[in-house]
Amino acid sequence: MNLTRDIDSLTYFKPNTSEVVRQLKATGHPMVLTVNGKAEIVVQNAASYQRLLDLVERAEAVAGIKRGLKSMQRGEGVTAENAFGQLRTKHGIPRDARRGGAATKAKATDGTRMKHG
Repeated sequence: MNLTRDIDSLTYFKPNTSEVVRQLKATGHPMVLTVNGKAEIVVQNAASYQRLLDLVERAEAVAGIKRGLKSMQRGEGVTAENAFGQLRTKHGIPRDARRGGAATKAKATDGTRMKHG
């Protein structure tokens, strides 16, 4: 964002909306709109806003991964085997259950047993 170019008053924005929208699309930068000299509103085009949302989502995922790694380094957490065991117990899934669950034992419409691949 260029503060000398990307800040303007709401009074300017209103009659010049088309021009400002073209500028927002061309630069991809948001514009800060002021009311009585104070920054009050930020406007930006949809594509740059979506990029911003994507970056925030990625940053949150990275932060979560880092928290998880630090937790494991401190000896917190459980192994994958224990976690899956806890899930099986919680949901009543037998240890020898295979992917597909009941579908693996179901019969095909022609009466033959369905194959599980």
